Amino acid sequence: MDFFKGTEQAMAMDDHVWLRHANPWSGWTRMLTCLPLLVLALWSRVWLGVWALIPVGLAIFWIWWNPRAFPPPRTLDNWMSKGVLGERVFLNHRGEIDAHHRRAAVVLSALSLPGALIMIWGLWFLWWEGAVFGMILTALPKIWFVDRMVWVHDDWLRAGRTIPGLEKADV
Repeated sequence: MDFFKGTEQAMAMDDHVWLRHANPWSGWTRMLTCLPLLVLALWSRVWLGVWALIPVGLAIFWIWWNPRAFPPPRTLDNWMSKGVLGERVFLNHRGEIDAHHRRAAVVLSALSLPGALIMIWGLWFLWWEGAVFGMILTALPKIWFVDRMVWVHDDWLRAGRTIPGLEKADV
């Protein structure tokens, strides 16, 4: 199993959840809150000790629940919805999309790794500047990844294809 499909399966994403996640509120709140909440929850061990497991668990729950928290969008004609649905195309039809999109997705995912390592280092050694800087370095390639998925979405539709799971959707 590859990394991308593994994360989708871990999140238990089906057609209905993907459609709800295409709501811009879901995409933006996920992008802006999930990693900061997880970092803050992990940092809370300084103040809470073993009780930090509660905010860590809540942060993990929010990461899982966020794609389910909002209703399907009224329209899919916005940057975030296209990015989410482009990721769906990428996950389901990777072999059918242009090679430059596949390479970009792998490179952008790899570019998050140094930031993640700095963030983890900062969290482990209670170096708040490293944790915050690493979190930002982790998030920036993800934003670029979403932008690339908008391109995947648009190319897919221009080719006359349908977005997986939207064949029956009423959006």
